[in-house]
This record gives sequence, structure tokens and C-alpha cells, in this order.
Amino acid sequence: MRTTFLTTFLVVVTLTLNAQSTWKLDLGHSSINFAVSHLVISETTGSFDQFDITATTGDNFNDPKFDVTIQTASINTKNSRRDDHLRADDFFGAEKYPNITFRSSSFEKTGEKTFALKGNLTIKGITKEVSFTGKLNGILKNDRGEKAGLKLTTTIDRTVFNVGKPGSASIGEEVEVTINLEMAKS
Repeated sequence: MRTTFLTTFLVVVTLTLNAQSTWKLDLGHSSINFAVSHLVISETTGSFDQFDITATTGDNFNDPKFDVTIQTASINTKNSRRDDHLRADDFFGAEKYPNITFRSSSFEKTGEKTFALKGNLTIKGITKEVSFTGKLNGILKNDRGEKAGLKLTTTIDRTVFNVGKPGSASIGEEVEVTINLEMAKS
């Protein structure tokens, strides 16, 4: 009897300690935006309009693991001619490479609400490790469920992914990426 109680207790404690939560993207309240230098005197901005993000976390959004898929063809700079060129093979090659993916590999808390997130970003079949700076804006619990708001930022060198030609004065090599997320616990 004592062995059964001890076994049951250990199983319950283990399950509680390893409890994982899944968070799904609220696309209507989320965005993936970018900015890149144009002619060294200004910036061109844009976004990806179709993407999916899930996060698996511990309690209170602790130690999240992110899985991101972006539809490359959804690039939007509010200029259809430029967008078509960005979908072409010399930039994103959207037909051959329909998705950009990111899989997080490590999470480090850097402050009460801030963190560093590392993972593998794949663009045009090329995978590189990238680091994001993140902020958990907050978690809201109400009668409709639980939501988390986050902001992630990074700067990537587009040329390491063979996106456009290197050394161009018309388009900067460094691309600033800002991701604003609202996620619902499922």
C-alpha cells in the first residue's frame, strides 16, 4: 500500500513539474515587420502577412520554445512591383522556397520581463543561428481564456541567406526585424 501511494505521489509531482502549455497565434493582433536601408539615405519597410507561430511553455510563459512558419509569398511592402521582385529567385525565391522557418533552441531570461531567444532561421534552404531580444509585455487572464503579448527584435544580414546581391548601395545588407505577438493559451 505504501509503495502504491509513493508511486502515485511521484507520478503526480513529475506531471506537475513537467506541465507544458501550448500557445497559438492570434494573427489579427500580431505582425512580422522589417526595415532595410534604401540608397543609404532612407528605409524601406514591409511585412509578411501570412505566418503561423506556436509556443510551448512552462507555467507563466516560462522557457518558451517557438516554432515559426512564414509564407514567403506574403511579403508586402505596399508596392506590388517591388513585392513581385522580392518573390523572384534573386531575392526570396518564393516559388521554390515557399516558407521561411524559425525554431528556437535556447531561452535566457535577462530581466523581469526581458529575454534572449536563440534559434535556427531558414531562408532559401540556408539555416543560420540568430538571436532575438524579447520582451514579455504581459499575460492577461479573463473569462475568454489566457493571452500573452510579446515583442521580439533582431537584425539579420540578408546576404548570408542569398537574398539579393551583396554590396548593393541601393539595398542595405542588414535587415531589422520586429515581431509583435499576441498568443492565446490552448
